Amino acid sequence: MRFVWAVVAFVIAAAMIGAGIAQRTVFQGPSEATESIQTDGATAYTLIDGAVLGSLPGAQSLRVEGDGEVFVSYGRTTDMQAWLADVPYTAVTLGAEDAVQTALVPASADTAATEAAGTRTPVGSDLWLDEYQQTSSLSTTLQLPADMSVLVASDGIAPAPSNITVTWPIDNATPWAGPLIAGGAIALLAGIVLYILGIRHVRRSRRPRRKGLPLPVTEPISIADADAAEKGVISASPARRGRGALGPGRRALVAVPALGLSAALFAGCSADAWPQFGASETPSPTPSVIVPEGQFPPAVTENQAERIVSRIATTVAEADSSLDAAVAETRLAGPALAERQTNYTLRAALPDRPALPAIPAEPAQIILPQTTGTWPRTVMMVVESAETDAPTTSIMMMTQEDPWADYRVSYIGNLEASTNLPELAAPYVGATQVPPDSSFLVMPPDQVAAAYADLINNGQNSPSWGAFDTANDLLLPAIEDNKRKRTDELNQTGQGTAEISFSATAGPAEPIALATLDTGAIVAVNVYESDTAKPTNADAVIKLDNNPAVKALTGVDQSATGFTTTYTDQIFFYVPSQGSDDKIRLLGYRSSLLEAKVSP
Repeated sequence: MRFVWAVVAFVIAAAMIGAGIAQRTVFQGPSEATESIQTDGATAYTLIDGAVLGSLPGAQSLRVEGDGEVFVSYGRTTDMQAWLADVPYTAVTLGAEDAVQTALVPASADTAATEAAGTRTPVGSDLWLDEYQQTSSLSTTLQLPADMSVLVASDGIAPAPSNITVTWPIDNATPWAGPLIAGGAIALLAGIVLYILGIRHVRRSRRPRRKGLPLPVTEPISIADADAAEKGVISASPARRGRGALGPGRRALVAVPALGLSAALFAGCSADAWPQFGASETPSPTPSVIVPEGQFPPAVTENQAERIVSRIATTVAEADSSLDAAVAETRLAGPALAERQTNYTLRAALPDRPALPAIPAEPAQIILPQTTGTWPRTVMMVVESAETDAPTTSIMMMTQEDPWADYRVSYIGNLEASTNLPELAAPYVGATQVPPDSSFLVMPPDQVAAAYADLINNGQNSPSWGAFDTANDLLLPAIEDNKRKRTDELNQTGQGTAEISFSATAGPAEPIALATLDTGAIVAVNVYESDTAKPTNADAVIKLDNNPAVKALTGVDQSATGFTTTYTDQIFFYVPSQGSDDKIRLLGYRSSLLEAKVSP
């Protein structure tokens, strides 16, 4: 019976081990799925829709092969379509029954824009969330949602590479292969044990059994013959034991191959050959972000914004080094550009003139993008410089005018260490841009600059005095100190023969306002401060002996009509919502010399 159970165990072991090995070999499915995309190479751009990339679950491995440069970028589908609006391109989308199809998308009717696009390069656009560039072939792994797409190009002029493949991983794990092989190994060992026990039982059953000899009743029993017979039986036993028994050495020879086979099978089982009981079937809930229904996505992501400000910092640093206003204009606009243009003029004429503070390239502390699907787009950032001797915290507003333009900083100022910013939305939620004439704030953004200029001119006599938090305003005392200093300097050399007057006006730059969580807004405005020094005596002149900056800007060292010097202030305010008891609060500013001219 032991042999029967041993055979049953061997059959079970063979079935289980065979099934386990079959799951890992002949019955195991492919580890990946591949979709080959072939285009006719008729356009310079190929746009692969996010639905194609997400047609199968898992990360997408993209491989593009071409003859020359290969460029790949990804971003929001709507942004990429806007960037490609003025050029023809090949669209790769999902058709009926999820079949991949290609179609030619013609350019817009704007012929002039199409001609300009012929010289445009896709490299370095601020719209891309990331980009890659290599020669001949490019491979990268992505995991993009359905609302993002991939752009494939060469250099924007040559046809886009036409050999594209997308590969997705397939879960071909065999969680029961390991248990089957392990169970088969146990059954195999059990069969070996049963087989050994069966052999042992047979060996014992063949041993001679001692019993009395049948003798006639009338004959005496010979003790010597009996002893001899007993000795003969005993001496024959070892020979039979040696022929029929299974010794210890042979048992080891049978057990060792079984153990070796089991170890080899276990060694070939990877982690996906076993059930993953530690993995949770239902993931635990995570805090969700509530975005208003119908709200557009933020203009940029955090990584995208930091990459943009790093590019701006690099370009502006290059312009500062070479005093090249044309280079600065590619990344600066409005008041931020105007102050640097003046600084470059002064530094070219006055070698000792210091440069303006550099734009920090460090990771941003605060990013507040506008939520919009159109252009222009605005992003507010707060960045702290890494300078150990004089660290500064800069607040800036940067704007992208259209899909093909780079972001340019139009306002930049310095935050004081004691500045408390209002509560802002998270970067992945964004904020709406407040219209210049909004009536939902205590003061419309397009009136803030004029109101603050009146505050500078008239002080407590200004009608706007009560609307601003003047107690914590650091700019007003600085302006008053500058007025006293300029007046004292003029009185030292021209008392009784000259006079100086001061005035402030709203600058020409449009205000930019982004909403805060309390329905207020951060508003960036431009204010001009001017001072005019002129003689009061017909025989007197105004000399510039102690003012080399004005001399360098005007090109003269004296004037009988006087001089007018203008400073530009880039000012950031927090403007509360209508009905709030809070006042308009100064957040940060920067004042710089803008221009100087001879008075008419």
